[in-house]
Amino acid sequence: MASPTLSIVLPAKNEANSLERLLPVLRERYPDAEILVVNDGSRDHTVEVAQAAGVKVITHAYSMGNGAAIKHGARAATGEVIVFMDADGQHDPADIARLLKRLAEGFDMVVGARDSASQASLSRRLGNGFYNRLASWVTGHRIEDLTSGFRAVRAKRFREFLYLLPNGFSYPTTSTMAFFRAGYLVSYIPIRAHKREGKSHIKLAKDGLRFFLIILKVATLYSPLKVFTPISFIFFMLGAGNYFYTYLLEGRFTNMSALMFITALLVFLMGLISEQIANLLYANTSQR
Repeated sequence: MASPTLSIVLPAKNEANSLERLLPVLRERYPDAEILVVNDGSRDHTVEVAQAAGVKVITHAYSMGNGAAIKHGARAATGEVIVFMDADGQHDPADIARLLKRLAEGFDMVVGARDSASQASLSRRLGNGFYNRLASWVTGHRIEDLTSGFRAVRAKRFREFLYLLPNGFSYPTTSTMAFFRAGYLVSYIPIRAHKREGKSHIKLAKDGLRFFLIILKVATLYSPLKVFTPISFIFFMLGAGNYFYTYLLEGRFTNMSALMFITALLVFLMGLISEQIANLLYANTSQR
């Protein structure tokens, strides 16, 4: 059986220096692969470097974001398998073969999971650890690295979720959770990420909050009861606690307790309706 065709997509914004070293290595290791550099409004020589290396270049007239570059690259890629990797020198081209080998074992997505030494700072390690655990709870699967941009995917599967991907720095979060919730097979391999060249475009506070909101967004889209049920339970317990307190103190059932119980019921019913809508959405997606 012939190996699936391969496309390698690199979103790039002002990454000319790292691309000068990275692209020749990729071309040497994978001479038959389609290599696409998506230039996200760079102001340096990113386009010239990519063209000199003989790879395909897609240019945004202005910066649209990492997620937008990924979506553009995924639509343009012709390979049956797509490898996404950063253009800043963090990811080792030698690890691509390991990703592809695991993908060939029957998985739909294989993610390069960075070890703790690869995390830029203590705050980022703690933040990523929190998001990994939260996303694992939402999906019901162990997620080892929610924000890694180094992954190999089956192109057909990945394109099913392009409409979900945000334009900013969180396509790994959304795509990982979407694959899990859709029942596709996801695996991880350990990698060591190198120190990036140049300045990171990610702002910890702003993008950290964005990652959190995206997790909740995908959770309410694919598993709403995972979000609504705990909220409903909290309101129920508040109502029960208030009723117990006022009954002992005044011997009556108060309006506040009634409000809490009604709110708990309404939140749960909203979650139940959202779950049915999500099931219909999943059914339509699986039929594409």
